[in-house]
Amino acid sequence: MKAKSMFQTVVALFVFLFPLAYSPGPGNMFFAANGARFGFRATIPANIGYHVATWIVTLFIGLGFARAVNSQPQVFAVLKVAGSVYVFWLAWKLFRSGALTGQEVAKPASFFDGVVLLILNPKAYVIIVLMFTQFLDHGDPRWLVGVIATVFTINNLIAFVVWTMIGDQIAARFRTPATARKLNMVFGIILAVVAVWMLLS
Repeated sequence: MKAKSMFQTVVALFVFLFPLAYSPGPGNMFFAANGARFGFRATIPANIGYHVATWIVTLFIGLGFARAVNSQPQVFAVLKVAGSVYVFWLAWKLFRSGALTGQEVAKPASFFDGVVLLILNPKAYVIIVLMFTQFLDHGDPRWLVGVIATVFTINNLIAFVVWTMIGDQIAARFRTPATARKLNMVFGIILAVVAVWMLLS
């Protein structure tokens, strides 16, 4: 592939992904809520976990995993339910922590939580498959799959960072011991809404 056509492909890919990545979807809301409750730095492990998983999953789908998944549509149904249950469990932990004292305090999402959130997010698979149908043609070199996966991951990472920073800035003035209990409950409810959103979308 010539440099010029590669540049055009990357630009077109960013344009294609922009509304999908930066609109207020479940992933963005999840990290915005965590950023608001715990601050930007505390969300970095989960963000890294999510996007390491994003790159690996995208690469596998681009190399042909999509055909196996498409041949078994029930996989999407299982992922949708499992993902919603997992996010709802995280929401319950956060909500319940608002009523506790002592050592039982709310904790930010971990690297592992980020990985699981991506793996159990069926919408991510749909977007990835759609992306490859638009930007990968028969006969294209296999390394192009890696380029597309990398661009997709970087674009998604930037979007999540933006939403996390927005959540962090909005809640900064309210993040005090006196308001911690209410913040836990509010953002627990937000994550519960995200769980329902994932299930119904």
